[in-house]
Amino acid sequence: MRSAEMIELWRGDLPESQHCGHAVICDAHGVVEAWGQPAQVIFPRSSCKMIQALPLIESGAADAAGLTERQLALACASHSGAALHVAAVGDWLAGLGLAEPDLRCGTHMPRDAAENRRLTCSDTAPCQLHNNCSGKHAGFLTLNRHLKGGPDYVEPDHPVQQAAKSAFEEVTGEVSPGFGIDGCSAPNWACSVEGLARAMARFANPGPDRRGQAMRRLVDAMRSHPDMVAGEGRSCTDLMRAMGGAVAVKTGAEAVFVAILPEQGLGIALKITDGATRASEAAITALLSHLGVLDPAHPVARDLLGAPITNCRGRITGELRTAAGFPA
Repeated sequence: MRSAEMIELWRGDLPESQHCGHAVICDAHGVVEAWGQPAQVIFPRSSCKMIQALPLIESGAADAAGLTERQLALACASHSGAALHVAAVGDWLAGLGLAEPDLRCGTHMPRDAAENRRLTCSDTAPCQLHNNCSGKHAGFLTLNRHLKGGPDYVEPDHPVQQAAKSAFEEVTGEVSPGFGIDGCSAPNWACSVEGLARAMARFANPGPDRRGQAMRRLVDAMRSHPDMVAGEGRSCTDLMRAMGGAVAVKTGAEAVFVAILPEQGLGIALKITDGATRASEAAITALLSHLGVLDPAHPVARDLLGAPITNCRGRITGELRTAAGFPA
C-alpha cells in the first residue's frame, strides 16, 4: 500500500533522505484525519503496552496485589533500565513473592547511561530487571498469579496472552490476522494503523464501565509518571513533560508511535515504513503540534523536529523537516 511522505532530512539546501509512513487520527466516531493507508497492517510493538495491561486491572489482579499508580505506569513502559526502574521492578516482584528468574523477558544492557556505565565498569552482567519490558512482564506475572497459570506466561496460548489478545482485538475493533514474537518473547498481535488509532481514541474516551475505568487508570498513571514510562532523555518522557501531562504518548520498536489526548478525545497512531526512530519521533511531534497540544517552539519539540543538526565539530549540517502536505 502506498505510504505518505512525512519526514525529510535536509543537508545544506538539498533533501538527503526521506521517511514515508502511515498515520491516523481518530475520535470516538472514527477517522478524523489520515495520511498514507489507514488499513495498512502493522505490528504495534511496544506502543500497545497499555492495551496489554488492561486485563491486569480488569481481572482485579492489580487491586488484589495493591499496585500503585507508579507500578501501573511501569506496566506500560519501555524503560531505560535506570537504577530507579530496576529497583521498582525488583520491589514489585518481591511483593509478589517472586524474583528475577520468574521473568521471561530476557536480558540486555540498559539504555540508561549511568547504569550502563556502572555495569560496564564493574564488569557486571545485566539481568532481566534491566530489560526495557520488565515492567510489562511484572504486570504479566501479577495477572498470572491471579489466574493461577503456568510459569511460561509468554506462550501465545497461555491464559495471560489470550487475555491480552482478547483485549487487543476488542479495543482495536479488529480480528488480528496473526502475531509475531516481540523482542521480549511475548506475542505481538498485528492490526491496522486505523485499528491502533481507534484503540487510542477509546483510551481517550473511556466509559464508566470496568474497561473504561481501567483505561483511565492506565492513562493517568502514564501522564503522572512519565519518568517510569521511558526515562531521562527519552522522547516519551520528554514529550509528556513538555505537554504538562495533558497527553500520554508511547513509542514502539520499528518506528511506531501512538498518542492519547483525553481533553480532545483523540487517539493517534503512526508507522514509519523504514523503521527509523528519528522519523517516528519527528512525525508524532508534528502531529501533536498540528493538534495544538504541543508548542512547536518548545525545546523538546525543536529537538525532535526542526533543530539544526550538527557534526562532531559543532558545525550545522542540516535539519529534519516535515514533507510538504504533512500534516496538512
